[in-house]
Amino acid sequence: MRRLIALIVPTFVSLATGTMPATAGLDLGVGNIPQLTQSDASYAASFQANHVANTTATTGQVSCYRPEVEFLVNNGPTDGYSGESSCPGATTGEATGAGGPYPTQVGSNPGYPAPNPKLVKDHSESDLRVDPTNPKHLIGSSKWIVSPEGYNHLLGFYESFDGGKTWPVQGHIPGYEGWTDNTDPVGAFDGFGNFYELNLPYQFFYRDNGSHNFTVGTSQEPNPAQPAEVISMSVRPHGSTTAAQWITTHNGHPDFIATYDSVGNEPDKQWIAIDNNPKSPHYNRVYAMWVDFHNRVPVPYVSFADAHADGTHTDWSAPQKLPLTPDQPQGVTYLLPHVDPHGTVYTTLTNFSNFGSKVCCVTTFVDRSADGGVTWSVAGTAVSGVTPPPLLYPNTTFRDGIENTFATGNQLDGQGFYPLYVAYEDFSAGVGNVLLTASYDGGATWSIPIQVNDNSSPVDEFQPNLAVAPNGTVSVNFYDRRLACPAAGTAEAVNAGLALDTVNPNYSGSLPPYGAANYCVNASIQFYDPMLNPKGQNIRLTAHTWDPQLNSPHPGQATGAETFIGDYFGNAVGAGAGGTFIDYSSFASTYNDGSNPRNQQQQVVATIAVP
Repeated sequence: MRRLIALIVPTFVSLATGTMPATAGLDLGVGNIPQLTQSDASYAASFQANHVANTTATTGQVSCYRPEVEFLVNNGPTDGYSGESSCPGATTGEATGAGGPYPTQVGSNPGYPAPNPKLVKDHSESDLRVDPTNPKHLIGSSKWIVSPEGYNHLLGFYESFDGGKTWPVQGHIPGYEGWTDNTDPVGAFDGFGNFYELNLPYQFFYRDNGSHNFTVGTSQEPNPAQPAEVISMSVRPHGSTTAAQWITTHNGHPDFIATYDSVGNEPDKQWIAIDNNPKSPHYNRVYAMWVDFHNRVPVPYVSFADAHADGTHTDWSAPQKLPLTPDQPQGVTYLLPHVDPHGTVYTTLTNFSNFGSKVCCVTTFVDRSADGGVTWSVAGTAVSGVTPPPLLYPNTTFRDGIENTFATGNQLDGQGFYPLYVAYEDFSAGVGNVLLTASYDGGATWSIPIQVNDNSSPVDEFQPNLAVAPNGTVSVNFYDRRLACPAAGTAEAVNAGLALDTVNPNYSGSLPPYGAANYCVNASIQFYDPMLNPKGQNIRLTAHTWDPQLNSPHPGQATGAETFIGDYFGNAVGAGAGGTFIDYSSFASTYNDGSNPRNQQQQVVATIAVP
């Protein structure tokens, strides 16, 4: 995500609705906290008070695969880096490529693929889904990284059959090893219990300085036998029990939805939704969305297919452009499709524009389709004139993620519509806040925003994700920096690996960052009723504060100042015992809970009862 950030904000356009905020002013909703603020001590104690449980999902097994491109730069020992390592022996049961190239690597240029399998070390970015046919069956996915210095990764998955207590099946998602990277984890279950993962494989090779070269040409691309960049699908059939059980082909070739050269048409920011409501006229329709940066302008597309019980699907429809509002000539991004119980498909579309020399502002509007994705129209504008965060958050080097999140409700309101919810980042106060708004008339009008985070001191809160429980309860989870880094000499500081954090060009304080403010990270959640009346206050989802600098991937180049913890994280709800519901959140952490001695980026799953 955001590897093309400079292309998102090319020009200024006037906003059709709303008012451009004054430079020194606050955007609407900032400081409007219905549940009021709480002390840091109260927040810290909320993890135990609300019986939150954490499980580190990605440390129990050894995963390896043979990457298309090898990258041997080692930034260590600073920040815990250790470079790319040969596989010590995988325990996942996945195909490691030790016996020869993967099918999609056949035809690679000399020097590719890598000569041997590599150890998966880090797991950035999070997506998590609950099987509608079995609420104890969950699948999470993330970047499966063999070299954080080189941002060298495929997508991987981890699977639970006991409601998130254990994650016995995991590994890289096969079928697209013939590309340098396969990125941006996002999946969905169909109504049969098959799991669909929407992929973005793309090719590049490394320059001598460690930056990425996307040059097109059969003599330069690592693998001229495959398209440079693709939008594609992988399906894990219902009942699968091993890491290798995926369907990755359709009609005798990789399951491509769209293919592109890497110059002039660059796909990015794909997302998926599946209509798994049996009463819908489009039950089991799979909607894939993405943007294509066409001549530097992001153009939104949708394609759909119908799922079959055996994990196969119909042919993908021809990609169709989604409609924009009249004032979006420079394009939109962040498509987040959801399907309401009527079968109506909605998605947000987000526009970034410049205001003079200032990178500002964000407009998010909604498109809808009531006929299974055949035709689309603009439903309305949720927010406009929003001040986005900077590319890099203060004090640290990790970049900002997706600006907003979207969800549809499941309780009909008085006008016969299902609610729509948009949460988004706002930086008008000089720190990141998470705001939330709702529509109860199909997206035509939207409520006055409220502030989700209830910290009492100004710190960054970012990357929200929305979910709606079957009882209508709305949850917003997000990353949270209100708690200081652990103090020197404490067990928490040792396990957080703070002693490894000794070089940080963005921090003016002393290193390691013992006790540093607005630096280390937790995750939080806030619950609301369908009308956005708060249910309690922010709850801490992480048992331990963690350092985002450690083993953080470098998306630009190995020596660059920009690092990465993910653009979003998971939020899903499943049924519990006796008519209750459980919220599952997945997020990154580098904390050593006893299973992460090298303080690598791991996936943590938090569970909490829905109030």
